[in-house]
Amino acid sequence: MPPKQMPASLHKVIMVGSGGVGKSALTLQFMYDEFVEDYEPTKADSYRKKVVLDGEEVQIDILDTAGQEDYAAIRDNYFRSGEGFLCVFSITDTDSFHASQDFREQILRVKGDDTVPFLLVGNKCDLDERRKINREDAEARAAQWKVPYVETSAKTRGNVDKVFFDLMREIRVRKSDGGGAEATEGGKKKRRRIKCSIL
Repeated sequence: MPPKQMPASLHKVIMVGSGGVGKSALTLQFMYDEFVEDYEPTKADSYRKKVVLDGEEVQIDILDTAGQEDYAAIRDNYFRSGEGFLCVFSITDTDSFHASQDFREQILRVKGDDTVPFLLVGNKCDLDERRKINREDAEARAAQWKVPYVETSAKTRGNVDKVFFDLMREIRVRKSDGGGAEATEGGKKKRRRIKCSIL
């Protein structure tokens, strides 16, 4: 008799980034399909949702940090509990891009591991005419960190699902000990990224 089906896998995602970059807007757009223009976060909020990831029902647990976590101990606890991180900056805000470096360093310090599932997310790409961070610079930083870079718009929902699903796939690969090419359920192949250098 086959073993009893386990409950849906739970993937714990932490949203990090400066205040005002759209972490909550991305989270609420993903959770409820709605764009919230003015969201005043006073504390971290946690959300849970069941989704189908490549044919498998999973749960995603999203912790939306407020960006003003002044207490290092609280912030470190959040980072310790996370299995994957969406590090968000606004393409219209240079400071938020620079701050992504600090968030990355804090996460690596707490996790003690530079292969933790992590996506660099440039939000507000609907405001391209106000862009201060060009795509090449963001892609160069992501390449240096060996992580994916994706531009999103919480307003138009551009790439919102993509960043959450891509991160869950990375978490899943990590949980299965990174064994080779990932399963092909739902006809979607997930292969490990192979970097090639051209001589």
